[in-house]
Amino acid sequence: MRLLLTSDTHVPTRARTLPQALLAAVDDADAVLHAGDWVDEATLDVLESRSRRLIGVYGNNDGPPLRGRLPEVARAELAGLRFAVVHETGAAGGRERRCVERFPDVDVLVFGHSHIPWDSTVGGLRLLNPGSSTDRRRQPFCTFMTVTVEDGTIRDVTLHRLPPKG
Repeated sequence: MRLLLTSDTHVPTRARTLPQALLAAVDDADAVLHAGDWVDEATLDVLESRSRRLIGVYGNNDGPPLRGRLPEVARAELAGLRFAVVHETGAAGGRERRCVERFPDVDVLVFGHSHIPWDSTVGGLRLLNPGSSTDRRRQPFCTFMTVTVEDGTIRDVTLHRLPPKG
């Protein structure tokens, strides 16, 4: 199973549209996991219409319309792994411990908010933050992730760097 992980798209405040490379990856994915900060419903509509399966949550920049359509935490079993998606996990310091305590029944936690890619494992919990595909902040590139899962095992995690905005 091929998964696409994205977060903090912030359309239209940080970009007018989603990057074409991200949309192409959506088309190739079996499931798309979005960790919040969509900002507008049109982006949710685009990903819902293009995704085979969309698992998303709202973020701190998402207003009542998005909060009415999305949960704060989403959970799904995908290819034998238990996933949770959430926007915020707090400061980097102590993040792993907090997440293990908050999500004891999860194999993989996808989160956003910081715009900083993250990939770590602690106590059997894999934490993944795909960064942002539209707002690199202090990072050298805008990013998203793809993950390959087979028979309850992550086979591959790839951080994709997007070209600079023109």
